[in-house]
Amino acid sequence: MSTPEPVAPPSIARYSEADVPTEYGVFRIVVYRDVRDPNVEHCAIVHGDVRGANDLLIRVHSECFTGEVLHSLKCDCREQLDQALRFIAAKDRGAVLYLRQEGRGIGLGNKIRAYALQQEGVDTVDANLQLGFAADARQYDVATEMLSDLGVASVAVLTNNPAKVDALRADGVSVTRRVPMTIVPNAHNREYLDTKRARMGHIFKPL
Repeated sequence: MSTPEPVAPPSIARYSEADVPTEYGVFRIVVYRDVRDPNVEHCAIVHGDVRGANDLLIRVHSECFTGEVLHSLKCDCREQLDQALRFIAAKDRGAVLYLRQEGRGIGLGNKIRAYALQQEGVDTVDANLQLGFAADARQYDVATEMLSDLGVASVAVLTNNPAKVDALRADGVSVTRRVPMTIVPNAHNREYLDTKRARMGHIFKPL
């Protein structure tokens, strides 16, 4: 008789929650603390009753201080978050899983170092590589645990990144489909978007 695989301990714990009115509507903010580092908090931004939901519209979104707070034009993160919240608010239920992994997982300081390389003509992929990081160092196990804690049965993922869908499925999430997002480029992020499509496998039509 084979020995069962050991079950990994949870990496997050539900800490607090409350309803928050936003310009998109009322969302329930559920905060999770990372048990490996209690200073790190992730959150689920939940609309409606998601327990037991199938084909639930979600976005797994990584923090972007420069785009979301400073309204930087170098990326499309704020536009994707805004679009996801609007799409989900228009449904009976859905969720954004907001993960604290700035700069594709390398942190704000290293992200700005990568920006400095980009000013010299290096693209977003090679900038990370030159700094000794993976092109994309993000992990999605926290999102998987959030979905389990929220009792979600299956999800439709708002993303242009098939690798994100693959990562969720590899973690055991039942993903019914990928829902594309349409982002209009500007003069500052067009090359960045082209690089995501050409070198990172993101799927969207050039505009």
